[in-house]
Amino acid sequence: MPKCIPKDSVGIVAPQLLRFEEPLPLACGRVLPGFELMVETYGRLNEDASNAVLICHALSGNHHAAGYHSEEDRKPGWWDHFIGPGKPIDTERFFVVCPNNLGGCHGSTGPRSINPETGQPWGPDFPPLRVRDWVHSQARLADRLGIRRWAAVIGGSLGGMNAMRWALEYPERVAHCVVIASAMKLSAQNIAFNELARTAIRMDPDFRDGHYLKYGVTPRRGLGLARMIGHVTYLSDRLMGEKFGRELRSGTFARGTDEPVEFQVESYLRYQGNAFAESFDANTYLLITKMLDYFDLAREYDHDPVAAFRHARCRFLVISFSSDWRFSPQRSEEIVDALVAANRDVTYACIESDLGHDAFLLPNARYERVLRTYLADAARRLAEGGP
Repeated sequence: MPKCIPKDSVGIVAPQLLRFEEPLPLACGRVLPGFELMVETYGRLNEDASNAVLICHALSGNHHAAGYHSEEDRKPGWWDHFIGPGKPIDTERFFVVCPNNLGGCHGSTGPRSINPETGQPWGPDFPPLRVRDWVHSQARLADRLGIRRWAAVIGGSLGGMNAMRWALEYPERVAHCVVIASAMKLSAQNIAFNELARTAIRMDPDFRDGHYLKYGVTPRRGLGLARMIGHVTYLSDRLMGEKFGRELRSGTFARGTDEPVEFQVESYLRYQGNAFAESFDANTYLLITKMLDYFDLAREYDHDPVAAFRHARCRFLVISFSSDWRFSPQRSEEIVDALVAANRDVTYACIESDLGHDAFLLPNARYERVLRTYLADAARRLAEGGP
């Protein structure tokens, strides 16, 4: 039986694969000879193309942000709770665009794609990327769609870095920048967690120095462990305690038995790791975690974030979550302080949540209200011809 699609859903959606023939110069100095982006859009672009919103996904995200690909889909897009008619990112007001970014493994050009020079998958030879490369490819996408200026560029975590870079690279093409659970650069601890995850992948015997596709294998164990490491850091201690505690999935601590004990949290993490290993690409994981590590918004401005943000022309909304220790509220407050010192218009909200870093993906009444109110005001301003 077909499932009942909720009334506030964008409904059944179909991704589009867009080809860009013009070579793309990259920050590393190499040139990508054309590229493809897998894209989904929701809502309608208005006559003057002033209502477009760009959604920037995080590390493991993709183009499927909302709706369903078929009536049999069990799960909607990764941000479906926030995108749709009447939702905070209201598709009755906005034309919403979400691409799977360069380097991704869900249809866009990345390590699994064919290198035109060799006829073989790029694999570990795919060029290293920076967030600015995402921005430049997204600018090409905007041009293709006839969008000269985004009503808003919105992103969480790495997507928030993407959004901030847009405000500096193309200041005249962004009206509002929404930065959620993000930072101007990673802390040493964050870089360390990323390296632990990368090491887990590289140590898998099936990794084959990144050439696993050539041998018809996949480093599932390493990729699954990398996801387990990352997933633990995305959750708060309180959430894990409430969700799992020390509950057992199997075994017993009764005396006189040597039956192996398995905690619920162990089973949960293995499930998450195995599921991720089936759907993601190891070289993509290495590539994008390095993008996270390398990002530093103010590096080219003598490490002065105030000088960096003076280049922006848009309004900003910055959101953090109280229990997020991976991208703590302090990191968002640093962004806000720099914006204020640069005399830029900024609204800030720290949302109470027990959900850790993953809170930016999950329902929360105050979070939704802040986002809805800000974007409704943005739509009003744009309708009146203002910024």
